[in-house]
Amino acid sequence: MDDSIRVREASAEDVAAMTDIHTRARSAYYAAGGVAAAELADPLAREKRRNGWERAIVSPGMTALCALDPEGRVVGALAMGPPKDSDIDISVFRQLFQIHVHPDAWGRGTGGALHRAFTGRLVAGGFGGGVLEAWEGNARARRFYDRHSWCVDGERRPGPGGADYVRMRLGLGLGLS
Repeated sequence: MDDSIRVREASAEDVAAMTDIHTRARSAYYAAGGVAAAELADPLAREKRRNGWERAIVSPGMTALCALDPEGRVVGALAMGPPKDSDIDISVFRQLFQIHVHPDAWGRGTGGALHRAFTGRLVAGGFGGGVLEAWEGNARARRFYDRHSWCVDGERRPGPGGADYVRMRLGLGLGLS
């Protein structure tokens, strides 16, 4: 684990790196989960990811963060904001929409640094917990969230490769898990 990972607010200058990280990470975990390469190669999907990161950076209520390695390279990205599901209380929870780490930086503490930044924002904002969706086929992410005390809440929606997205919650000691 590398304690020298630095997390900061993302800017428009980071969008290309964030899009690249998102693309590489999702390709790695979807492929590992059995999704066909042809399904991952849609060129329009990359532009959609880029637009999503641009919106996360400029949208009120959203937060976009970058993780930098010791050399100052962007190796991770995070987006969070108000929950999208109507059954989640936006005064209590914030949603972790994206957390991606470049596959070359996996296992070096980047995801943990981004997660600490997420929970730090929850505490600073007076929120009681977080919510996210994780693809069932992404065993690596599921282990990561389990280690960080996220719990499946029973909600799911269809995902690629015949595996669902499962919703998970994280309580911050207020009985909200």
